[in-house]
Amino acid sequence: MSDNSSRAIRSTITNEGVLELSIVNAERPVPGENEVLLKVEASPINPSDLALLVTFAADLDSISVSGEGDQTVTSIKLHPAMIDAMKPRMGLSMAAGNEGGGVVIDAGANAKHLIGKTVGVAGGAMYSQYSCVPAQSCLVMDEGTTSMEAASSFVNPLTALAFVETMKMENHTALLNTAAASNLGQMLIKICQDDGVPLINIVRKPEQIETLKKLGAEYICDTSADSFMADLVDAIVATGCTLGFDATGGGNGGKLPGQILAAMEIAANKTATEYSRYGSDTYKQVYIYGGLDMQPTVLNRSFGLQWGLGGWLLTPMIGRIGMERFGEMRARVAREINTTFASHYTQEISLAEMLQPEIIRGYAKQATGEKYLVNPHK
Repeated sequence: MSDNSSRAIRSTITNEGVLELSIVNAERPVPGENEVLLKVEASPINPSDLALLVTFAADLDSISVSGEGDQTVTSIKLHPAMIDAMKPRMGLSMAAGNEGGGVVIDAGANAKHLIGKTVGVAGGAMYSQYSCVPAQSCLVMDEGTTSMEAASSFVNPLTALAFVETMKMENHTALLNTAAASNLGQMLIKICQDDGVPLINIVRKPEQIETLKKLGAEYICDTSADSFMADLVDAIVATGCTLGFDATGGGNGGKLPGQILAAMEIAANKTATEYSRYGSDTYKQVYIYGGLDMQPTVLNRSFGLQWGLGGWLLTPMIGRIGMERFGEMRARVAREINTTFASHYTQEISLAEMLQPEIIRGYAKQATGEKYLVNPHK
């Protein structure tokens, strides 16, 4: 293999409805005048990466592998009912990996000052040994920060910070977050403590409560507890929370987003001075920002008419926040990458290992506390 080559993961869906994961070898890219060439040394597998990597339509019980080394091809059949939804992707060889960390080894004429810097990047195609990205996309890390530490400097940190910005922009005063024991959830706890924002944390296992208590979380509700709804109402009364972010898209049998809205309505009615057939006049909002639970979202409409349920994505939210404030958020991430925004990984894997059936099943589970890190040079 040439010294000027670069290995990368590709995901392709065939016309027969089969997902193929493979490693491609290509010439190392050359940066344009406003670009840098990044030696990618670490890239996490986030839930958002799975949409391109294995898709929501893959039947993980049907994995088969042919070849070995760089010639390995992993094939996964799609669920028949979901093939039509994947037709726009058929025949396209797609790169994956939303973010990563690495060292700038070359740069165009307008970005030479970045050569030698360790940076975090959200540029796509990070499951690759080398990648060209716009210089303005690079978050330059402080001296001594490693590529592994820089690898998760965008998706989770900026999402957590943008939750707080959303709260402020939409005139709420407290937050609620589900899947709160996740890396993102733990970052949000630290942010809200530092910024004085009341935060309700929803988990699904008793053992996760202790993890969050050690971080100083005050309000924790466990969906597996018989007292979940009562605990949730009490926490909402105490905080005045009217804004929730749900990572599951379902959760608790598909009922979780609706349960959050219902608890907010019960809390609002505790201080109501008169009955209204239309429910309280307190506006309640839940945003779904992930799909950890693929069950349908079920709403038992017991929360009046002053409510909203919608989707939330970081990229369009950045447009609302504005580039000046977004720049301040990026700077905060760089300063606190080893504290507030530190990420923890349970397994470091190579590009070849990404194609192995048991490892695929592992990272596709999206299990709390089991975050995978890809090292393209391993």
